[in-house]
Amino acid sequence: MNVILKNGESMALEQGATAMQAALAISEGLARNAVCAKVNGNLVDLSHALNEGDTLEIVTLKDKEGLAVYRHTCAHVLAQALKTVYPTCKLSIGPVIENGFYYDIDFVTPITQADLAKVESEMKKIIKSNLPIERFTLSRAEAIELMKGFNETYKVELIEDLPDGEEISFYKQGNFIDLCRGPHLPSTGKIKAFSLTSIAGAYWRGDEHNKMLTRIYGTAFAKKDEMDAYFTMLEEAKKRDHTKVGKELKLFAIMNEGKGLPFFLPNGMVLKNTLVDYWRQIHTREGYVEVQTPIMLNRTLWETSGHWFHYRDNMYTTKVDEEDFAIKPMNCPGGILVYKNEPHSYKDLPIRMGELGLVHRHEKSGQLHGLFRVRCFTQDDAHIFMTREQIKDEIKGIVRLINEVYTLFGFKYHVELSTRPENSMGSDEDWNSATDALRSALDDMGFNYVVNEGDGAFYGPKIDFHLEDSIGRTWQCGTIQLDFQLPQRFDLEYVGEDGQKHRPIMVHRVVFGSIERFIGILIEHFAGKFPVWVSPVQVKILPITDKQEEYAKALCAKMKEKGIRVVVDDRNEKIGYKIREAQMEKVPYMLVVGANEQEQGTVAVRRRDKGDTGAVSADEFIATVLSDIENKTAF
Repeated sequence: MNVILKNGESMALEQGATAMQAALAISEGLARNAVCAKVNGNLVDLSHALNEGDTLEIVTLKDKEGLAVYRHTCAHVLAQALKTVYPTCKLSIGPVIENGFYYDIDFVTPITQADLAKVESEMKKIIKSNLPIERFTLSRAEAIELMKGFNETYKVELIEDLPDGEEISFYKQGNFIDLCRGPHLPSTGKIKAFSLTSIAGAYWRGDEHNKMLTRIYGTAFAKKDEMDAYFTMLEEAKKRDHTKVGKELKLFAIMNEGKGLPFFLPNGMVLKNTLVDYWRQIHTREGYVEVQTPIMLNRTLWETSGHWFHYRDNMYTTKVDEEDFAIKPMNCPGGILVYKNEPHSYKDLPIRMGELGLVHRHEKSGQLHGLFRVRCFTQDDAHIFMTREQIKDEIKGIVRLINEVYTLFGFKYHVELSTRPENSMGSDEDWNSATDALRSALDDMGFNYVVNEGDGAFYGPKIDFHLEDSIGRTWQCGTIQLDFQLPQRFDLEYVGEDGQKHRPIMVHRVVFGSIERFIGILIEHFAGKFPVWVSPVQVKILPITDKQEEYAKALCAKMKEKGIRVVVDDRNEKIGYKIREAQMEKVPYMLVVGANEQEQGTVAVRRRDKGDTGAVSADEFIATVLSDIENKTAF
């Protein structure tokens, strides 16, 4: 028989040959590094028997899917070790997550972080045994009977909830059997580097009405040095934790009186307003108009938009004059009402409508985290209304804008194009046209991107931007979403060149995403050492004795007149103490002024990460700072 390889070439194999045999036929090195295979686009075990005409791709740990399979096998090894060490425990689910895996367990006797060492020790024995991992299937009745025999009640519930006709597969390694779709590594000995990291509580199936289980987290990498680098990154991340740094720099606070509702302190408001000013500057330049829509609108609007039926659990609702209202979780329906407020001609389009809208979403308390997961935030939305012919150029304009912002802050990023999901709305023609427009715009601009098949919004395809920060973590921030559905739901129109009414196309897009979350990302990216132009305090003047206070205050007044954010530390403290404290506050520039500086009209400059840089005239220093601010230098 013949199978088709990734490069399009045909390869002859014996009838019924497995994916592993195919890998061996290609090269021994590939077979040695093989994790699983992709046959006709589906991930399968290496033991999978091939058929005539199958497309085949051998997956290794260099592939994202391969690393996920590797980590999934680690989750099974964890489960086997737990059943050995704690025979009375019951297994529930053990999926792969970013950078690792977890397993939710029901223990008779609770375990602690200290107990993970003996579980890891048992896992190492299982890995050293190099147990073959074998797949088999059963009927629903047989599967239930098997799991009941092992007293795995959670597995029985999962099987009972599977759709009729779905294949029920299990994986066996040694005397351990687990319900799983797979695929998995061919044997446990393929695992080279893993570690159990933490314990947490988790409700069965994420439902707070169900029993609380114990979730054990782990991580796994192809090589030990990769895992060591990951833990080094985690240590660095702890130092940069925005909740810790934000408190130290007096940027924001989360209080018990408003969980998930951040309070911005004076320094934080300076930072936030600086970002907002920059946002307005670049959007004005790009031809956007700014609007503001109400924070609360009636039920009819949210029914028309679909949020009342699909998003209500995350919305805060109330009654006004006996009518149902909802606090907005998104800005788009309000922006649509602004568009509908007056008739439009094709000559008006595109209309680029920006809004810094405060939105509220009900997040579960256990999911709240600093500025990253909150219940109210400012979304830097824009909604662009356009003709079909304008889609490509508008997408290019948005991509250029997002690139400009992320490059300014020193972020690397990668782009993903997400296509039509299964449960979508709209015609094939609309979807093909929209997806082609997004793809063509990215291609024209020379962007490398990954296609996420089936991961678009239900109303249209999208482009997502994933930032990489200074320690290698990624964050999804910017997004561009094409929407054919809301213009239809709200019956939006414009009069075309032919004098007839036409339906506009709508784009939803954000650059920062949530300004609050973006600030959290900036705090961790810069470790609180912001570029001069966004630093809440840009200059701190440190007089050596009280005899220089008058000179220091005169310098401060002169700088304030120029728009520099400057303070004087005139406390009766030693200069070394003042310098250390300013350093802890991560102020970009510290000016030490003593008798010599006062006499000569100079300042002794200290830079945050470079220390003393020498004395310069006050005017020369002011010019330097103003240049940093104007040019938005990285410092």
